[in-house]
Amino acid sequence: MTEEIFRSDAYAKSCDATVSAVDGSGIVLDRTVFYPKGGGQPGDTGKLTAADGRVVAIVATVGVGDGILHVPADDAPALAVGEAVTAAIDWDRRYRLMRMHTCLHLLCAAIDGGVTGGAIGEAKSRLDFDLPDTSLDKVAITAELNRLIEEDHPVSARWISEEELAANPELVRTMSVRPPTGTGRVRVLEVEGVDLQPCGGTHVARTGEIGRVRVGKIENKGRHNRRVNVLFDDG
Repeated sequence: MTEEIFRSDAYAKSCDATVSAVDGSGIVLDRTVFYPKGGGQPGDTGKLTAADGRVVAIVATVGVGDGILHVPADDAPALAVGEAVTAAIDWDRRYRLMRMHTCLHLLCAAIDGGVTGGAIGEAKSRLDFDLPDTSLDKVAITAELNRLIEEDHPVSARWISEEELAANPELVRTMSVRPPTGTGRVRVLEVEGVDLQPCGGTHVARTGEIGRVRVGKIENKGRHNRRVNVLFDDG
């Protein structure tokens, strides 16, 4: 089992670790700061540095059972089980993903509809909403998102029991993917006074860190789905 440092500290950029498994697919560590692909958020990239200075570039990160697989570049040097390494993520990329992921929680609060899909990117992200026969105003949504960002709401994660989640089904906004169960508890993300829902991703500590955003295209994807694209407003 891999200790998931990013669950409790999304701002941890590196950690010391030991290689616990290696195969043709990648490298498993006993502990890591690398977030594995899931919930619409891409897995982290970065590097593993061995004690002798060998550097293994990590191009993807995915979950495998109770562990996290760090996928090396094709030309990366080999590591052996038991080796000590320093694991370091591409922090600039991760931080952009954290800002975007948190922004999508604000988008859930700004639009009243079930979420049917989504994807998180470094500069552009999207959510699909189940909104048949509904028109959305991108200027109004942009204004609401930036209002919530400027209010600088605290953002935090905590765990609740599966029984508590079952008693509060309205917490689940995603219609296509249900929160993982079977461990007895579920992680929820709270934007204070704005949004509360199950989420295993990484987020910023306050909405003010997101920076200004704008809504791009709003697309009709079938009779029910309305796709809302959000971008950083760097201009």
